[in-house]
This record gives sequence, C-alpha cells and structure tokens, in this order.
Amino acid sequence: MGHWIAAHQDCIVTGPTGSGKTFIACAMAERAFRQGRTVVYYRVSRLLEELALGRANGSLGTLTRKLAKADLLALDDWALTTLSIGPAQDILDILEDRAGVGATLIATQVPITQRHARIGDPTIADAILDRLVHSAHRIELRGESMRKLHARRGKEGSDSVSPTNAD
Repeated sequence: MGHWIAAHQDCIVTGPTGSGKTFIACAMAERAFRQGRTVVYYRVSRLLEELALGRANGSLGTLTRKLAKADLLALDDWALTTLSIGPAQDILDILEDRAGVGATLIATQVPITQRHARIGDPTIADAILDRLVHSAHRIELRGESMRKLHARRGKEGSDSVSPTNAD
C-alpha cells in the first residue's frame, strides 16, 4: 500500500453519501502518515476558506508551499458545490504546483460525468480534470449510507419501554 503515493499519483474515492468515502480517505491518509509521509487533509470548503484568508492576510504563499510540498494532499467533499472562477483557479494552481511532486487523494460523491459542470469555467475545468482524472487510481464505493444503517441497527437493538407498559 502506498506505492501510488511514492509515485506521485492520484486516487479518487467516489460513492454516494454515507458510503464511507471520508473513512477510506482518512484511513489512507493515516496510513501514509504512519509510513513517515507528510500528509495534509482538507475538506474542500475549508481549504477554499483558508486560501481566501491567506490571500487577505498575506499568508497565501506559506499555505500554497505547504500544500505543494506534502507527500499526500487529501481533499474531501470535492465539488459539492460549483466552483467559481477564482476558487477553481486556486485549485488548479495547487494541482499544478504538486504535479510530479506529490500525490493527491480526492473523496467525492459527484459522479465523473458531472464533475466538469461543477467547475464554473470550462477551460479551468478541463485543466483540473486533466490533472486528476485520467491517470488516477479509482475506488468506487456502493451501497446505502452507513449512517442510515447504523441508525437502523440502533433502533432495532434498543430496549425501549413504551409508556403503555411502563410501571
């Protein structure tokens, strides 16, 4: 495990909500960390907030260097909303800085057929997806939401007392 990281390749974990994408991505990131690799994990919405803050307070260069140097950059909840041109360009810049230097792990519930539409500018979308999709390892999860299954099991296993038979 981890050969793809050493080879500076990418991995995309897809599946429906609650299928375990974040769990798998975090497990892979933790494994990489335990193997001595530098790992940076972000939910994409939080990364975009950090980038905007960095641009405002002058720390953008420090953040982008940290992202570029990491052996593994894990981006969770990829493309839940449409990226406008500015944030899309930021993501493209990060991916470009990492090309040949580090591996990127994407966790997303967005099917591959919809990813292009989630990036506001078609040219930037082409560039981002070209860097991520074509040579990435893919893990596709299927099934019901684990949260839903756990909630159902919890209800089935509970020993609740109804008001009619309580003493």
